Amino acid sequence: MAATWLSNAVFYEIYPQSFYDTNGDGIGDFNGIIEKLDYIKGLGCNALWINPCYDSPFKDAGYDVRDYKKVAPRYGTNEDLYRLFEKAHEKGIHVLLDLVPGHTSEEHEWFRQSQKDEQNEYSDRYIWTEFCFEGAAGLPYVGGESERSGTYILNFFKCQPALNYGFLHPDKPWQLPMNHPEAIATREAIKDVMRFWLSHGCDGFRVDMASSLVKKDDEKKSGTSAIWRDVRRMLECEFPEAAMIAEWSCPPQALRAGYDMDFYLNNRNNGYSTLMRDYESPAGDHSYFKKDAGGNINRFLDEYMSWYEDTKDLGYISLITCNHDTIRPSYNLDVTELKLAYAFLFTMPGVPFLYYGDEIGMRYQKLPTKEGGYYRTGSRTPMQWDESANLGFSTADSCDLYLPVDPSDDAPTVSVQEKDPASLLSTTKALLALRQQYEDLQADAPFSVICSEPGRPFIYRRGALTLAINPSGHEMTSRVDAKEVLFTIGDAALKDGTLTLGAQTFAVLR
Repeated sequence: MAATWLSNAVFYEIYPQSFYDTNGDGIGDFNGIIEKLDYIKGLGCNALWINPCYDSPFKDAGYDVRDYKKVAPRYGTNEDLYRLFEKAHEKGIHVLLDLVPGHTSEEHEWFRQSQKDEQNEYSDRYIWTEFCFEGAAGLPYVGGESERSGTYILNFFKCQPALNYGFLHPDKPWQLPMNHPEAIATREAIKDVMRFWLSHGCDGFRVDMASSLVKKDDEKKSGTSAIWRDVRRMLECEFPEAAMIAEWSCPPQALRAGYDMDFYLNNRNNGYSTLMRDYESPAGDHSYFKKDAGGNINRFLDEYMSWYEDTKDLGYISLITCNHDTIRPSYNLDVTELKLAYAFLFTMPGVPFLYYGDEIGMRYQKLPTKEGGYYRTGSRTPMQWDESANLGFSTADSCDLYLPVDPSDDAPTVSVQEKDPASLLSTTKALLALRQQYEDLQADAPFSVICSEPGRPFIYRRGALTLAINPSGHEMTSRVDAKEVLFTIGDAALKDGTLTLGAQTFAVLR
């Protein structure tokens, strides 16, 4: 782990096309992010993750990169992004960009060259079979679209040909080993992209599909991990404070591969999903933070604790409110339930991530697909700033917006919630201020579970602090080793070592 500034970091994820539009074209831009830096800092966030902002045909919302070193004109220019880095740093805010190392757009110049029949330096930058009718040995592929006689491997959509990092165990003539010069050249090309942005002020990267590089990798992802360890060695030598977070959702693998952080992502019926999104479970909704849903925190802890104990000296597990690929938590939880969920997420070990709009409880919108979003589109709608046209996102005509804003009369906005001390926004600010105030609530402080028995409050320790949560609709009591209550959401009372938590209450004690 290299980036020392992560110890007190709280990230704010921005989907740039939906955050704030300053030129009236209906799409968010870099200048919009710059104008809202004070808002972000005021939230209590001191780091940003910006979703892909590179030149792209946007068949997958920018995760189909056409040019790694050029920003998409819809957001501004490279110089605008450099200025964003500078202005953010002036306010004590670090900035991560999204790195997409596993594939490019089919319109990337590397792929254009790779499609040619004559051999060139990019012929093996992607993975090709040797004949136009030869399949790809169980991997997804496309044929019949190039002058080259061969089919090419995909990573995701048809528009995303997979870059060639080699195969762990090649068994076909067209499968290069990881140590082949052409596979190494791909790795060096991605390092070059990273160097470019880091040298212009970027503080690191969130890495898309981080575990997907080497094909026919083993269950431990030993091939892909070896590549990332090589990248980490480069960063330690050249950019020692650069941070990397993996879209891997297996911290024991990702953190041993050289990452500082790994997301605990929402996968159907995993531990994270049981907290807020258990409606996906065939057994019925037993989300822990949903009042009286019969949730059990141990469904989360059983998975989380094994990871935490295994990796706490290696790096951080990052809990998220949501992200651009996940249905917003307000879909399943009301405001009180969200407050308790956020209290938990923001007081756990590791580095938390707040998705734009979750701080005001923006709602998931059921919308037609946009730029490859499909069901995810409804979590990517414009930020809701105030009660003016388009909820303050843009001065464009509503028909020209990237996506429509929430049409509800009671659509949550920043301006309304800033005036209400009981709002979700005010609670979010209070929680993040609490985290910044006490080192015991930050990334590195020790964590242990005191009580996780069903029917009793969930009680845990962070350093010298005791935290307790009662998500149910009835009062609960428990004995605790504490003398005073420092912070509450709901009603909490401490007398002679007995803690009484009212319905739906969170408390921090010392």
